[in-house]
Amino acid sequence: MADGYHHGNLRAAVLKRAAEVIESEGPYSFSLRSLAVDLGVSHTAPRYHFGSREGVLNAIAAEGFRILAERLRGSREAGRGFLETGVEYVRFAVEHPAHFQVMFAPTLLNAEDPELAAARAAAFDELTTGVDTVAEGAGDKPAAVVGGWAIVHGIATLALTGNLDSSGVRSLFGDADLTDITRRSAGLLFDPLSPSSQE
Repeated sequence: MADGYHHGNLRAAVLKRAAEVIESEGPYSFSLRSLAVDLGVSHTAPRYHFGSREGVLNAIAAEGFRILAERLRGSREAGRGFLETGVEYVRFAVEHPAHFQVMFAPTLLNAEDPELAAARAAAFDELTTGVDTVAEGAGDKPAAVVGGWAIVHGIATLALTGNLDSSGVRSLFGDADLTDITRRSAGLLFDPLSPSSQE
């Protein structure tokens, strides 16, 4: 192609550029035309791959859910428990902030998109795996899933929006990094080995 992109590479390049724009300016700050200009391709090239701006956002969300599922699966296969699944969730969020922002913004997405639906289902299957180890005492697996997800999603959101810092709450942890903050906070409820669970 005259624009320097092979057919398959342009799709990845559009997604990469869109994620960069979303991270710095938000999900409403790009159009297919602006992505084409940024990448030096014809204004119709991104439309060929994605159809519309919503198509780009669906693809970013689906990519994010696939990455999240892979990371949670890796944690599980390494023998880590439900708490570490949550820690990995927060790591993913801070390492892929644009994806995280779009994944959980239903007004930006087409819920009927089959690729997105499949990727989301795979991620949540991984998220719920391992919860049995912390739900045995309470006997309430659904509540453990929701409680665990709410905690780590909340920590990730507070960190990404800057509220963990601006509130002064992060300073309560001294020099602890976000992984330690997540492990300590979520561990109060979901770590079977935590001191609070052995009292």
